[in-house]
Amino acid sequence: MAQAHTTHDGSHGSYQSYIIGFVLAVVLTVASFAAVMTHALAPGMALAALGVLAVVQIVVHLVFFLHLNTSNEQSWNLMCFIFAAASVVIIVGGTLFIMHDTAINMMSR
Repeated sequence: MAQAHTTHDGSHGSYQSYIIGFVLAVVLTVASFAAVMTHALAPGMALAALGVLAVVQIVVHLVFFLHLNTSNEQSWNLMCFIFAAASVVIIVGGTLFIMHDTAINMMSR
């Protein structure tokens, strides 16, 4: 028979941390919808607000739900996440640069 896992390490959050993360995620989602649906901001400012709210929501999910932190136990997970995020930024940024440069050189204007 398989034995039940009864050990608890500090990597899992408490109910309180999950509730705080959930409330923050809901507030950030409502703020994002409000920034767009109320038309209170100019289009450029709304886009900037959405970008900032998206980054904050990513951090909330990483900290409260994925339990990613700077402790010694999480150092490899944190390094892997930073490498993956840097790779995505380089790939997306390079793709946008190449597409823009190609459009300029093809005399599309």
